Amino acid sequence: MIDAVGNPQSLLLLGGTSDIGLAIAERYLADSPLRIVLAARPSARLDAAYERLSAAGADVSTVDFDASYPGSHPSVIEKAFSDGDIDVTVVAFGLLGDAEELWQDHGKAVELATVNYTAAVSVGVALADKLKKQGHGSVIALSSVAGERVRRSNFMYGSSKAGFDGFYLGLGEALADHGVKVTVVRPGHVKTKMTEGMKDAPLAQTAEQVAEIAVDAQRKGKELVWAPPPFRFIMSALRHVPRPIFRKLPI
Repeated sequence: MIDAVGNPQSLLLLGGTSDIGLAIAERYLADSPLRIVLAARPSARLDAAYERLSAAGADVSTVDFDASYPGSHPSVIEKAFSDGDIDVTVVAFGLLGDAEELWQDHGKAVELATVNYTAAVSVGVALADKLKKQGHGSVIALSSVAGERVRRSNFMYGSSKAGFDGFYLGLGEALADHGVKVTVVRPGHVKTKMTEGMKDAPLAQTAEQVAEIAVDAQRKGKELVWAPPPFRFIMSALRHVPRPIFRKLPI
């Protein structure tokens, strides 16, 4: 259970090698002992994440998870909960890809849509079943400002995040009467392995900065938060820009 000051005793990271997800786990771990389940495909990066969190004092275990195979997800969630209740689940997996290649390559387009949206729904439904039964828990869903108004420059990624965002906001509404809270986090450009080699965008953040915002929002029971906060006002303005003007903006 999450204690009176907002410290969870257990955390499931779906996307166990995610830089932001690991930073969120470390942020909680800095305040209280934590049992962490890392869900990811076996890899050197997963081994490194395991060692990193173990060295910080966490009780860490791993579960084999592949976002590309939704049919396997109910059993993954079952295994993740096999050692007891999960207080906080972080949904932190996804693909970015090359924006121009994606819409012209059928296989890669379908793969991105499967991982970023279908898999997110798949684990969300499986999680909801477990969380309803345990009667408590929180979900931090890492969305993106790219999904708020989809741009030509990355419409494949943006459209998948728009679906992700809408699903988890709706899931939060559906779970509200069951003692479960969902916090959707909308970061802008984050300096991680996923964006390595890309030019920094305005208001770029580190994984640790996003983690601070995400954990604070979860503890306060917020349904939606932007990282950094000024993106809320920027995106609010952009949503109302007429399409002929919007397509000419250098974004």
